Amino acid sequence: MSAKNSFLKTDTYPVLGMACASCASSAETIVQNQPGVIKASVNYATGNLTVAYDSTLTQAEKLQASVQAAGFDLLIEEEAKQQETLETLHAQRFETLKARTSWAVILSIPLVIIGMFFMEMPYANPLMWALSTPVVAWLGRDFFLGAFRQAKFGNANMDTLVALSTGIAYIFSVFNMVAPQFWHARGLHPHVYFETAAVIITFILLGKLLEEKAKGNTSAAIKKLMGLQPKSVTVIQADGTELLTSIEAIQVGDHIMVKPGEKIAVDGQLISGNSYVDESMLSGEPTPVLKKEYDSVFAGTINQKGSFRFKAVKVGKETLLAQIIQMVQQAQGSKAPVQKLVDRIAGIFVPTVMSIAVLTWLAWILFGGENGLVHGLLSAVTVLVIACPCALGLATPTAIMVGVGKGAENGLLIKDAESLERAKNIDVILLDKTGTLTEGRPTVNAIRWANDDNSTEDILLSLEKLSEHPLAEAVVKFFANGTTLPLSNFVSLTGKGAKADFQQKTYYVGNKKLLLENGLPLPEELLQQATEWASLANTVIWYATATEVLAVLAISDKVKDSSASAVQELQAMGIELHMVTGDNEATAAAIAAQCGIKHFQAEFLPQQKADYVKELQHQGHTVAMVGDGINDSTALATADVSIAMGKGSDIAMEVAKITIISSDLTKIAAAIRLSKQTVSTIKQNLFWAFIYNLIGIPLAAGILYPINGFLLNPMLAGAAMALSSVSVVCNSLRLKWKK
Repeated sequence: MSAKNSFLKTDTYPVLGMACASCASSAETIVQNQPGVIKASVNYATGNLTVAYDSTLTQAEKLQASVQAAGFDLLIEEEAKQQETLETLHAQRFETLKARTSWAVILSIPLVIIGMFFMEMPYANPLMWALSTPVVAWLGRDFFLGAFRQAKFGNANMDTLVALSTGIAYIFSVFNMVAPQFWHARGLHPHVYFETAAVIITFILLGKLLEEKAKGNTSAAIKKLMGLQPKSVTVIQADGTELLTSIEAIQVGDHIMVKPGEKIAVDGQLISGNSYVDESMLSGEPTPVLKKEYDSVFAGTINQKGSFRFKAVKVGKETLLAQIIQMVQQAQGSKAPVQKLVDRIAGIFVPTVMSIAVLTWLAWILFGGENGLVHGLLSAVTVLVIACPCALGLATPTAIMVGVGKGAENGLLIKDAESLERAKNIDVILLDKTGTLTEGRPTVNAIRWANDDNSTEDILLSLEKLSEHPLAEAVVKFFANGTTLPLSNFVSLTGKGAKADFQQKTYYVGNKKLLLENGLPLPEELLQQATEWASLANTVIWYATATEVLAVLAISDKVKDSSASAVQELQAMGIELHMVTGDNEATAAAIAAQCGIKHFQAEFLPQQKADYVKELQHQGHTVAMVGDGINDSTALATADVSIAMGKGSDIAMEVAKITIISSDLTKIAAAIRLSKQTVSTIKQNLFWAFIYNLIGIPLAAGILYPINGFLLNPMLAGAAMALSSVSVVCNSLRLKWKK
């Protein structure tokens, strides 16, 4: 949950009791119309409501009451228990559904046999009535109860279609059984359709069972991530004894022992021992990482052979794993732009189908001849049965769920469906240099002092210690044995460097632009040295007072092993690459050449990066920005698709819509491929869902009867409707196995 103002909240709650996509639309509308609700979104595939609201005007309990009044429910338990309760409810629902489906199949088989082959046997109708009544009235009761609840509020959903179709078929059959003389007097032979009513319910129960099973598989990534966290851990007490403690009781600062093969419970920092840790579930990288004293470890990763102790730094919702789970859940629950159209269609789908069914019945009565009433009734029933809002409602969100989950399993955190959909259109990518193309672990290679005077070395160290820039960290490490002095008036000069005062004197550290802006003459010998270092891909840092240059430093940052191959792969996909950096021209040219990048911009300030993004957008490009630092956040926010390196700054990760946890640039191509595959799957799902309804409904209404005498059997319509939803979910699941 996050909000800029304390009274503005964004929460996610599971919605219980939804039968189809129309239910999701109804629940969403109900919550959206509550006082204080800013935005509400219900995702049928995940079963979740995401709601932004003003907590001074409404609370979760009020939202729950409004949803309950409409026949649904909200699970508003605290987050720690919510998932456990939800899993229990789903398991109970699945077992109940399985039992009902089994009994429906057992009762329907003899019904179909009698209906097809033994209609003339004595007491055939009463026997069929006895077999069908438990199926319709007991095993299928939820359809009728759901339809009644919706009708009370003037709504209609899939339950309405099923209840109307099977109810009409059942009541019509009972009437024909007890009052056959009504039809005999009119010269017609009455038929019963008990097997139709029962088999429709059986097929739909079977479809729902398969759909629940398949939908469970779409959220497998979340379940896998949640299963990474152990339930209990070994905490080292103050007296040195070990105590087995539940994960909920761990606090920041606790010392935790990790033994071989154990999962790490929370984020922390090693204080003793060393081991290799499998971080593949977070980064997607199969090779275990060596962890030694002061290194960071993360919740959900698995210790290999050694033992070590670490201090808890982040616990509960603050751990990287918890944030990943939250991001994945939010992304899976978010709606792609194409979903808005589908939601509007789903909202009017059921009333439209009911209208078509009535028109079908009337048309048959008027133009169907002597059997028009019976054929019209059966055709209306078939129209109600075959129409499926679920296939439409599941088409987009199931593909998004699988796509986002697959991304998470491969070290790609995708924050929303819109970014996943938009990534396929990327044709220009802007890459930051430090920490993106390079390792982000700069080291000082050399330093040259003006007149060989290094007397102000400690001032330089003290000034860099106050800076948050990675290059400053390299200088601090280089002068690790120096003395820290008390500086005053420290100012970070974004994109240029920093300055501070010591004993009434101002000191500057930064790039050449900073010195030139302050009117400082650059000594020829230092300028030549700087040019030479820059040509060798070193970043050059200048150190000066307000009146003279004191030193120049050469800092290098190794290009990542994956950078050149990632650039080559992206270029092969037809994507234009640009490097943008605050570094000097010569260093930028050298790094760009090493990586195989043709376009680069050097000495760019953060705002210039953002302006460059806008310039490319104005040219008609879909622009992705890839960065890891605070200075990239403006450009990240401006780009069409923003990608952050997972080992970069928190601000960059917060702004970006996609985060590469391992900082491996080859994952960018993987993200674009995943986007293309997901969007392709959405289009396939929507095509088949629309085509199914566009062909199925006219066919059910009897459009072919005047041509070749074909009337669709309502039982076959029930089977087709059940399979349409299952086929959409299964098609989405195919994404899991695509490369």
